[in-house]
Amino acid sequence: MLETFPLVGAIILIINILSSIVGFRNRRFFENYSFEIDKIRKGEYYRLLTSGFLHVNTTHLIFNMITLYFFVSFVTYSLGGISFLILYFASLIIGNLLTLMIHYNQPNYSAVGASGAVTGVLFSSLLLFPSIELMIFFIPIPIPGYIFGIGYILYTLYGIGAQNDNIGHSAHFGGAIGGVILTLFYDFEVIYNSKLMLSILCATTLIAGFLLYIKRK
Repeated sequence: MLETFPLVGAIILIINILSSIVGFRNRRFFENYSFEIDKIRKGEYYRLLTSGFLHVNTTHLIFNMITLYFFVSFVTYSLGGISFLILYFASLIIGNLLTLMIHYNQPNYSAVGASGAVTGVLFSSLLLFPSIELMIFFIPIPIPGYIFGIGYILYTLYGIGAQNDNIGHSAHFGGAIGGVILTLFYDFEVIYNSKLMLSILCATTLIAGFLLYIKRK
């Protein structure tokens, strides 16, 4: 059913990899397009988009691209390439808008990463195919997709708590919200077919968001 990797997915992967490599090697390029609260507040709104094609390091890049690689085919198969692109970019921007709102009074805050977009694709896939199972390279047994999704959110919480990198962890929540909303918009039937998965994903996101709110207080 999902044997052919979609062209739109390959294009997004290639753009992410190439732009991130340039960012690794060229600090000025990285700083010109990263998510920086102070610069965005001064009108450089393009950073809400461009920061999603930069990554902190190769580990950050590989983690996001592997996640995208696993799940992109499920979204394009169900919704089509154009709808996938809309969902991808909407999740990216919603994630960064949430980050802007959370950190608005922290002018020195900066972040990069496709995390919001990737989380949107991840959550969309889990709604469309609630019985997904993944074969992770170093784990010999299939992993249920929802376990991977919950793990992704837990990783986000850890990153927010540590605050020791420039990864846009808080964008994950906005991306998750964007992915769920866009999926329901394109295929409202999933609300009937994936009630348990929708409940799990929404509950996990709400709990994580509440913990983030408590931390900020």
